[in-house]
Amino acid sequence: MDVNVKNKNMKKTVQIEESKARSMYNTASPEFKQLLEDTFGKEFFSVKITDRVKTYEDACSELGETPLNESELKSAGFTTDEINYRKLKTVTKALNEGWVPDWNNDKQQKWYPYFRLSSGVFVFCDTDYNDSRAYAGNGSRLCFPNDELATYAGKQFSEIYKNFMF
Repeated sequence: MDVNVKNKNMKKTVQIEESKARSMYNTASPEFKQLLEDTFGKEFFSVKITDRVKTYEDACSELGETPLNESELKSAGFTTDEINYRKLKTVTKALNEGWVPDWNNDKQQKWYPYFRLSSGVFVFCDTDYNDSRAYAGNGSRLCFPNDELATYAGKQFSEIYKNFMF
């Protein structure tokens, strides 16, 4: 996005990446929201995160990050579970749209997907939440503010979870 600002014969152009525009939109003044909507289109800001993030690459795009180069990481000694944990952190961060769990707040629910391995098949099972603690079976950085996002992540990204856990 290019924004032209005129101030006493001075003209400046500001460039904003799509991911930054989305994050700025939530806290913008009504005037700036209108400017963003005029530039990107109102529908750009109304699409749900679960409609925008379907893949790890979508999550990277949402955050303005470059996807991991798995070949380079493996050559550097990273294991498959380490690479997939990094992917899950990226997916979680994108889906949470700026929400960060407050582990000092025992009233805040922190949802996470959980899985089952049955007869050699790894499947999404359900979600659960904790208020102020994280069990060894779920990483504190991989939680969500609600059941809907935890369920979506567990189903949509089950292969990455599997590669992280096994």
